[in-house]
Amino acid sequence: MLTLVGRRIAITVPLVVIVSFLVFLMIDFVPGDPALRLAGDDPTPDRVEAIREQLHLSDPLVTRYLDWLGGLITGDFGRSFTTEQPVGELLWDRLGVTVSLVVVSVVLMVLLGMALGIAASVRPGGIADRAVTTVCSVLVAVPSFWLALLLVVFFAVDRPIFPAIGYSPIGDGVDLWLYHLVLPAVALAATPAAELALQLRASLADVVRRDFVMAASARGMPRTQVIGKHALKNAAVPAVTVLGFRLAEMVGGAVVIETVFTLPGLGPLTVDSVLSGDVPVLLGVVVLSVVWVALFNLLTDLSYLYLNPKVRT
Repeated sequence: MLTLVGRRIAITVPLVVIVSFLVFLMIDFVPGDPALRLAGDDPTPDRVEAIREQLHLSDPLVTRYLDWLGGLITGDFGRSFTTEQPVGELLWDRLGVTVSLVVVSVVLMVLLGMALGIAASVRPGGIADRAVTTVCSVLVAVPSFWLALLLVVFFAVDRPIFPAIGYSPIGDGVDLWLYHLVLPAVALAATPAAELALQLRASLADVVRRDFVMAASARGMPRTQVIGKHALKNAAVPAVTVLGFRLAEMVGGAVVIETVFTLPGLGPLTVDSVLSGDVPVLLGVVVLSVVWVALFNLLTDLSYLYLNPKVRT
């Protein structure tokens, strides 16, 4: 296990360097001058040049990147071009909202995905199986932002059950915190839950035909107990793989969902930094995203050690 963790950490470091440099390079090719945008309306050439010198925008690209990378090694993400605040503080202020949304979404995704997948596999070809397959297939094809807009229309505008915008910190009460996250979490979790359910159903359909499961059924064990005790763990490896991929992608999905529901998380901060050419903030978000993906890839690999004893050897 320690070898696996060490290997993943060793991979993450060059991954952060490569991805951040590519982002740095792509931003440099974007049309427009960040100094001109920051200078305001009708700036003088001297004002624009002063901003360029202040932000070191006139330095070569490699020099600017190495300066940023050197600060990152010491824990300094730099300062925002637009607000001049430390990027670390900006990210920390927004991170709690995004983590809250993702945590609630993950809980919904796992509960719904497992419940639907198991319900569909208890009687293959039955009414529940066909209904779950149909609903999940539709959810997989529906874009998350479109589903988010439908939820706003039906449950916030036509029927004011949940708020359409805004966020309440968990310090104001867990009930208010969950109340503001229900619709965003459902929108973010719907597609991953459907994919998890379909994958789990397919895996269970294969496992229930194996000899050890058929032997358990022949001994008179209830169907639900056969699936829960004998088949589920063996069918979980492909489902966990899908779960790991979807968890890693949730940060990207949260950008869209937070924008729709006006949540003050990393999503609006990322969009604003792209539009304003705020390179330090955007690079900070990229680093967090890479670490997030590497973390869930590691957790997925560690789960294989529990689910499949052969991997341990």
